[in-house]
Amino acid sequence: MSLYIFVIGAALLSVVYALVVVWKIQKSAKPTEKIAEISSAIREGAMAFLKREYRTIGLVAAVIFVLLWLVLGAKVALGFLTGAVLSALAGYIGMVVSTKTNAKVAEASKQSLKKSFGLAFQGGSVTGFFVVGLGLLGVSIFWLLTKDLKALAGLGFGASLISIFARLAGGIYTKAADVGADLVGKVEQGIPEDDPRNPAVIADQVGDNVGDCAGMAADLFETYVVTIAATMILGSLLFAGSSVALVLPLLLSGAGIVSSIAATLFVKLGKKQGIMAALYKGVAAAAVISALLFIPIISKYSQTIGLDFANLYVPSLIGLALAFGLFLITDYYTSKKHKPVQQIAEASQSGHATNVIAGLAIGMQSTYAPVVLISISILVSYWLGGIYGLAVAAVSLLSLTGMIIAMDSYGPITDNAAGILEMAGADAKSREAADALDSVGNTTKAVTKSVAIGSAALAALVLFAAYTQEIINAGQNMLFSLSNPKILVGLLLGGLLPYVVASSALRAVGRAGGKVVEEVRRQFKEIKGIMEGAAKPEYGKCVDIVTKAAIKEMILPTMVIVVLPILVGFLLGAEALGGLLIGCIVTGFFVGISMATGGGAWDNAKKYIEDGHLGGKKSPAHQAAVTGDTVGDPYKDTAGPAINPMIKVVNIIALLIISLII
Repeated sequence: MSLYIFVIGAALLSVVYALVVVWKIQKSAKPTEKIAEISSAIREGAMAFLKREYRTIGLVAAVIFVLLWLVLGAKVALGFLTGAVLSALAGYIGMVVSTKTNAKVAEASKQSLKKSFGLAFQGGSVTGFFVVGLGLLGVSIFWLLTKDLKALAGLGFGASLISIFARLAGGIYTKAADVGADLVGKVEQGIPEDDPRNPAVIADQVGDNVGDCAGMAADLFETYVVTIAATMILGSLLFAGSSVALVLPLLLSGAGIVSSIAATLFVKLGKKQGIMAALYKGVAAAAVISALLFIPIISKYSQTIGLDFANLYVPSLIGLALAFGLFLITDYYTSKKHKPVQQIAEASQSGHATNVIAGLAIGMQSTYAPVVLISISILVSYWLGGIYGLAVAAVSLLSLTGMIIAMDSYGPITDNAAGILEMAGADAKSREAADALDSVGNTTKAVTKSVAIGSAALAALVLFAAYTQEIINAGQNMLFSLSNPKILVGLLLGGLLPYVVASSALRAVGRAGGKVVEEVRRQFKEIKGIMEGAAKPEYGKCVDIVTKAAIKEMILPTMVIVVLPILVGFLLGAEALGGLLIGCIVTGFFVGISMATGGGAWDNAKKYIEDGHLGGKKSPAHQAAVTGDTVGDPYKDTAGPAINPMIKVVNIIALLIISLII
């Protein structure tokens, strides 16, 4: 029991730390009336969307809760409900904090880069530490109360389902608004981004929060919870009767929380005022401190489950290194400082088509290094500690979740702050710090998406290992051979699923974005005086359009994700379902990475030109880059990120139903 006291204590520390940071943010300087008014409009739109989204999700969750109760029992159903509620709460907290911090950062940007950066990171860290605190608290307490591994899988399913809804709905909302605002505002009317004359500008600002804050919070909450739960399940199957194999992932996660809180002290601007360097210092510090804290934990308990210290400690180091490696790789492909983004910008000089071609090529190319890095990590971890060593590497990577989400949530906060200052009519000098923060925010959002997808692949492999171990423990000698036609069919269907989901998401953005374009054009035509600043646009109309579209469009792809593994499992059997899981993991990883990274590169290629390169704003190259960015937007913020929870949803459903189909 003393082990669980440490775990629960670390989780509570995370929540308390987040509350203290909220208090500090509240005590910072109050924004001007104009800034507060714009921030309030963004917050109202965001909360209105979230309420409608959660009402819809609640109805779906209620039906699934009843079905789980009838088929798998009360504990699994209650686990599902617990995971769903905590995941929704994580998303809600992320939204509230982001929409309250944006105005504070906007005001602080008038004073100095140091103050505004500190507030932006603090706002992001609140979301991060609430997510890991609630996640670890939920898993550990639920396990202590139920001692039921199947119910723990149910908890993971609840978190996963909310995550896929949040990712799809938030992604459709944010990119439909963004595409609509850019196509008419920038391309047709020639007005700047975040110009208050654009009727879609508030919807665009709301979208940054519902997609990159609430969506990412629910997404990584789910990955964090599912990975811990899957490792506990795997440990119980591999080391029957060993309580240490169950509690070790909880202990490592608790140590990661303590490390991440300590690492926030290292997130400070240096003499060169390097924003990305300051954030990387925090991640590196968290990894180093975690590596030190893992030593006493693993040295004390590894022998208990029959493994040497190095068999588990080295995989834990690999997990930490993998996180940092994915950060650096994605930074290379999405930062304005490096060749990939500059190559897309240079391609823009010869037209729109060449920009799009270059962006697609960079997105595909960006999968090379992550695949090699993850492959090496898998091989070494498995060689040392078997499949449990691989699970420890996954838990170790996700022990940094608090810092990862802090970096991601930093992005929409700074994006909103820069937009609010633009809308408030602040002069260029006042916007200088906010623009610098926002520029880095594009890269932080890209790198955290890459880590999220990489961690999803590892988590899914752990879930698949638990799935196969369940089959072995049930006395089935099942060989996943390519000579089995059922397995081949499963592989093909699993490989198809990411394309079905990505296609649905992209088409949804296209349809909703088209409606926004029509509305913005209507307002520019019918409301006299908008372009002169004499009349105020009807912002609420665009907010309402994208809210309704996002809620409607998220249902079908989510149902496909949930229903397909169930149909394959019951109609074709456990072999075909295993094939589906493998196919989904492999193609899902490639689709997710290429879309998320390629979209980020397109975005920063546009910003590279806007910084004065290759003709600057309103040049032919800039117009081509705007087209590329518009294509890349749903890639990086809708379709790509939706693949992440999809991979884990199908795997955890398979784990839940395996006892019914063998």
